Amino acid sequence: MDLLRLLLNILWLLTGGLMMALGWALFGLVMAISIIGLPFARSCFVIAQLSLMPFGKDIASRQLVRGEADLGTGPMGVLGNVIWFLVAGIWLCLGHLFCAIALLLTIIGIPFAIQHVKLAMLTVAPIGQTVIDS
Repeated sequence: MDLLRLLLNILWLLTGGLMMALGWALFGLVMAISIIGLPFARSCFVIAQLSLMPFGKDIASRQLVRGEADLGTGPMGVLGNVIWFLVAGIWLCLGHLFCAIALLLTIIGIPFAIQHVKLAMLTVAPIGQTVIDS
């Protein structure tokens, strides 16, 4: 299974994964430069890493994983997600959805399209989420 995941992750880079990871890193740099966006910068870099190798990884709520609520899983997390989506999330979401639609047009691209949709859903509300091994 590990060899298959490695092969899929390598092919993923060619099917939009590298482009989207660079997009996440660019938004992370922009957020890091601005003082207001600094809390979002770390998440951008974590998701950029996920965008490089998404096969074998999944996304889950931090509250479910840790068993307790924190600042990002409560009302402040909702507010942060709204701000995030309006500033940067919509552009990254559109990028992932564009790649997914292009890949869905081919039968062989369906597994990669599913990963783009997974990342697009994360792009809508990344605060309060964490990356886990599947």
